[in-house]
Amino acid sequence: MNKKNVLTIRIPEDLKERIEKTAATQGVSLNQFALYAFTRGINDIDTANLLKKRIQGKTKESIEDGFKKVMGKVGKKDKLPNWDKL
Repeated sequence: MNKKNVLTIRIPEDLKERIEKTAATQGVSLNQFALYAFTRGINDIDTANLLKKRIQGKTKESIEDGFKKVMGKVGKKDKLPNWDKL
């Protein structure tokens, strides 16, 4: 089991109210929601950094060419299935 730690942060009152309201709307505790929000935020930053690293030094054209190559493997679908129509 992971060791539990306490983190005290100072936030504006209006943000605290928004966090409390959102946690209540989601039916979770303030702590559970804060953990979720921190985890999601860190994951978003990590993903952005990974993508930046992957495209570093590449041109827009080479990225587009790679995308087209992958999409070419998918094949064309002329008819959408019923479940995929609006």
